[in-house]
Amino acid sequence: MADVATPGVGWHRAYLALGSNLLQPQQQVLRTILALQQIPGIAVVAVSSLYQSAAWGAVSAQPDYINAVAAIDTTLDPEPLLSATMRIEQDHGRVRGNERNAARTIDIDILLYDNLAIDSARLTLPHPRMHERAFVLRPLAEIAPGAEVPGHGKAADLLRAMPPAAINAVQTVRQAA
Repeated sequence: MADVATPGVGWHRAYLALGSNLLQPQQQVLRTILALQQIPGIAVVAVSSLYQSAAWGAVSAQPDYINAVAAIDTTLDPEPLLSATMRIEQDHGRVRGNERNAARTIDIDILLYDNLAIDSARLTLPHPRMHERAFVLRPLAEIAPGAEVPGHGKAADLLRAMPPAAINAVQTVRQAA
């Protein structure tokens, strides 16, 4: 999918990080992209390649993750978009427990929504740790190298500034279509 212009007035550009490390992770990510396309008010306009990386911040041993980033145009405001992504997670068998960074069938994080900065009980935008994570920056920079992470810089510049070992630890497993 090519990155295209926003469809019109009332539409917003958002970037979503998708990650899975349970129950056929590549298929989980691909099914999530299809599920996003079924939501009224969401148009998936670009999807990165799929990348594999070790679990980040995990407190217990777990399988590697498959990660991607999707660019969407949406008429949904940030909170309803979050609710829609959480419904997809639930539909895909995501169980939210007490363990932070636990293994999961699918994780969908809203990285950026236009240039909004939000800090509510449910949602923080931009995603507060995205600029520290090669497994987010590499697929984001692939589809939107000029995407601005407020307070930090452009996705491609942030990726280039990461230690080579962090970048090399994120391996392409499937090229974007």
